[in-house]
Amino acid sequence: MSTNDKMGIGIIGCGNISGAYFKGCAMFRAVEIVACADINLEAATKATEEYGVRAVTVDELLAMPEVDIVINLTIPAVHAEVSLQALAAGKHVHCEKPLAVSLADGKRVIDAAAAKGLRVGCAPDTFLGAGYQTCRKLIDDGWIGRPLSGTVFMMGRGPESWHPNPAFFYQAGGGPMFDMGPYYMTALVHLLGPVKQVFAVTSKGYKSRIATCKEHFGEALPVDVPTHNSGTLVFANGSVVTVGVSFDVHRHTHSPIEIYGADGSLQAPDPNTFGGPVRVFRPGNPDWQDTAFSHGYSDNSRGIGVADMAQAIQADRPHRCDGTLAYHVLEIMHAYEKSSNEGKMVELDSTCVQPAAFPLGMLPGVLD
Repeated sequence: MSTNDKMGIGIIGCGNISGAYFKGCAMFRAVEIVACADINLEAATKATEEYGVRAVTVDELLAMPEVDIVINLTIPAVHAEVSLQALAAGKHVHCEKPLAVSLADGKRVIDAAAAKGLRVGCAPDTFLGAGYQTCRKLIDDGWIGRPLSGTVFMMGRGPESWHPNPAFFYQAGGGPMFDMGPYYMTALVHLLGPVKQVFAVTSKGYKSRIATCKEHFGEALPVDVPTHNSGTLVFANGSVVTVGVSFDVHRHTHSPIEIYGADGSLQAPDPNTFGGPVRVFRPGNPDWQDTAFSHGYSDNSRGIGVADMAQAIQADRPHRCDGTLAYHVLEIMHAYEKSSNEGKMVELDSTCVQPAAFPLGMLPGVLD
């Protein structure tokens, strides 16, 4: 345990996303980052210089008694392996999305944690921000009536123009579904509860992509995964939502997520943000109406899921970015290609508890 009753955090993986966690975790009273590690010592040393956190080897971090929770920010291909190492060392773990590449590895992580009485959490935690907590309150309070249906669109040209290491986005565990799908699927489960059926068609627009980022300009990137995914989710509550996720689209005009209820419609923000506009339409109004946020954390607050886990451990309550939620999202994403390959609707084996909404009136940096 770290100082002042804060839970000690160790970060493994000091790459592109780590800066958001170093900054975000500092917002919350329940956690303190005490160490970081990376197979690239230079990356860990840079984090030490920028954030004042001790840089160590992975083995040293896992042996530190002051590290209670490991944040696993490695590449998707080794998410499960690193999470299992952390659990074997007696640490709770919060993993960057997805939980694992395969369902089998995801189950191994969940089972290992249960066997040791440890917690597993997983990104994204963006649904804990102001935008989606406001959307959840609007639905729970009946502003659009019973949710009936919805549409979801995450479509663009892929990350090869801006990401410094884009090749893995087109390998197993990548593609638009496994890269961006977790934000959208997690947001939907947060708003509507678990999914029971998936019917989908997937395709691959190009056999290879050309990198235009400065680090790999002109390199051919082999495409091993679907880059366009179109399907329908049937939720346990009866809602039916059309979801399209693609790296093959130059431009579109669709909203990220809209939910259509018996008494109105809800327009939700980009689920890869913590804020964003929230709009409601109800019959009798001339158009969509902008809605004030009911909750805080509208700025980048990555780490809020880790902080919620820490407070949940201390209070002996469920945490919201739970591993079973992440596993359910993983199965939803796998079901797209399975449904496409088999040409039929897929019944999901997993389910999860809909994450609890945040209460109103929380103090800054406190999540209870």
